[in-house]
Amino acid sequence: MASTQICLIGLLSVSFFVACLAADSNNILDFCVADIYSHVFVNGAPCKDPKTAHADDFYFTGLDKQGNFSNPMGSKATPVYVQQIPGLNTLGLSMVRVDFAPDGLNPPHTHPRASEIMTLLEGTLEVGFIGTAPDYRHFSKILNKGDVFVFPMGLLHYQRNVGKVNAVAIAALNSQNPGTSSIAPALFTSKPVLNDEIISKTFLFDKKNVAILRSKFN
Repeated sequence: MASTQICLIGLLSVSFFVACLAADSNNILDFCVADIYSHVFVNGAPCKDPKTAHADDFYFTGLDKQGNFSNPMGSKATPVYVQQIPGLNTLGLSMVRVDFAPDGLNPPHTHPRASEIMTLLEGTLEVGFIGTAPDYRHFSKILNKGDVFVFPMGLLHYQRNVGKVNAVAIAALNSQNPGTSSIAPALFTSKPVLNDEIISKTFLFDKKNVAILRSKFN
């Protein structure tokens, strides 16, 4: 892809001037392995010295292992993000394995920085996402082994095991750190605590119900 060039034309006293800035839209290094020990904060992670990079910076093992889904949701996500593979830094991709017990749920959540494409390896899943206002359209599908489904960036989505056996899926995301925001934990475990009045008005129920729901997440 060609470089991006921006030029500014202005008037200084009685003379014109032109200032140009040029930048590559793609990486200009072979790789930028994340320096996980750096205290510098940038959008992503600073690169460590390429001369110190080694094969393990681009490697992760264990995605063949079933996640521990012995929790109230009956699901477990095993991410492979830049935190797990430093060599993903600046590459704009990552992946995750999701395991489900029968009736297990990966509850409604969003990835604010990535779209997601999921392949079902075993089992049967109900999957879906919800569009934005004003229609809030619900797109859902039953997936069987080998089926693929896409969740657009930032939209609320979920997966639920509707089969009688365990299910496992693999998903790819177009961000090294897609982020995850789940509705219930965001509302009931935020720090500082979200005012009960806000939650009560949002869901149109009494504040005593807020306390009951909050207690389930503590």
